[in-house]
Amino acid sequence: MKERTVRIRIVGTGVMGRGIAQWAATAGHTVELADARPESVGEAVEFVRGMLDRAVRKGRSTAEEAAAIGARLVPLDSPAQPGEPDLVIEAIREDLDTKAALFTDLEKALPATTVFATNTSSLPVTQIAARLSDPSRLVGLHFFNPAPLMKIVEVIPGARTRPDVVDSVSALVRETGHSAVVVSDTPGFLINHAGRGLVTEALALLERQVAGPAELDRIARDVLGLKMGPFELMDLTGLDVTATVIESIWAGFRFSDRLRASFLTPNRVAAGLHGRKTKQGWFDYTEGAEKPAEKPITGDADRPVWTDDDELRAALTEAGAKVTGTLTGDAVALVTTWGTTVATAIAAQGLPPERTFGVDPLSIRTGRRVLAITPAADPAAARDARAVLARGEKAVSVVRDVEGGVAQRLVSSIVSVAASIAEQGIAAPDDIDLGVRLGLGYPRGPLAWGDVVGPARLLTLQRALQQATGDPRYRPTRWLTERAQLGLPLTAAGIAPEDV
Repeated sequence: MKERTVRIRIVGTGVMGRGIAQWAATAGHTVELADARPESVGEAVEFVRGMLDRAVRKGRSTAEEAAAIGARLVPLDSPAQPGEPDLVIEAIREDLDTKAALFTDLEKALPATTVFATNTSSLPVTQIAARLSDPSRLVGLHFFNPAPLMKIVEVIPGARTRPDVVDSVSALVRETGHSAVVVSDTPGFLINHAGRGLVTEALALLERQVAGPAELDRIARDVLGLKMGPFELMDLTGLDVTATVIESIWAGFRFSDRLRASFLTPNRVAAGLHGRKTKQGWFDYTEGAEKPAEKPITGDADRPVWTDDDELRAALTEAGAKVTGTLTGDAVALVTTWGTTVATAIAAQGLPPERTFGVDPLSIRTGRRVLAITPAADPAAARDARAVLARGEKAVSVVRDVEGGVAQRLVSSIVSVAASIAEQGIAAPDDIDLGVRLGLGYPRGPLAWGDVVGPARLLTLQRALQQATGDPRYRPTRWLTERAQLGLPLTAAGIAPEDV
């Protein structure tokens, strides 16, 4: 396939096809548009030109530029119309037989030099290519919606895809200003696979009634810095879609404990609680519905407090709290735990259970602190502890005491799934972090995030979680264990046998 200006045929003019067409034409390429429904081709051309006109009105481009881009859109009468495109990108419905049949027709009609690309988000690229006489010419090219704005594309070689095909389409993507990450042909590819870390652990926390969806979302946003919490994200995507992706990736990796699906989703999907599109999901989206409100702070912020954590002691002292050096009188005790529970700390240190609470150390210096309560807590003491933690204009979430707490378990799961992807060679460490940051909008790549926490500290957390719960879901990966032991960052690929 030639570089720079090429002729690209896009088959399928739905939402994704239109977005890919706009991306390619804006980059200077001639774009042929085809669809099984000929009338939808004209609609797609008008849609793209409308988006270009909108950009002109907003001052992002000139009328001359928009006209030139629009002129590069070429409607076709049929998907397999004879011609000489350099690249065909398929964006039709997600069905293996339908996609394979299209490429079989294209193979008969187009030159052997034309590269074929499927925009599948979930089907094995190898199985689509297997129907061709020459499977080496087909590659996965997975865009994200909206394609012009989402600056990341997964390039997925099938088992028999030629290396030069991978190199040429990757170069084409990068020349447009988008980033390309090369990913193995495995369930969920990279970004959908990596995204399971957040949602599966959030659902696991909800299963155990640690906190409700709104509180878990607040912690994900305000403590971890995510743009959206896991439950509002599921409502935006649609729980029917999310649950299908979770189940398919879990099954695809032969029911890996690390990717385990939740028992909560099937009934909610059956009930039509899909999220925004059905007006009801984890939250209510009917007209006039209000977002879940936080409980007001009602306790005594001047109640004396004792803590075993130096960072928390300093933060509370700075905020004007009455921090005591010893646990005496009616002072509340605030302990920090790492992979363990507040109940364990109470038993080990002989602390008063009615006025001892946990604080997630990851939350201390953020805009939201997380207070963990045990079943033995006195409600009045808990309200006072919350008021003390709120000093310095901090929000405070109250959660049930659980091994590791909410923020620790969420970040651990995010990093663990990414480390598993790296360990299995599905993508290179740099591509994992780049893909997740651009594709999921995380504040940093998951492996870099693990380095911020610290590999050794993260290993301690995961070992504690596995020991406390007995759940193999929390088993540390070899990728993390080795790097913690060797003093290497999680982002380091390290040396492999083939390097020797």
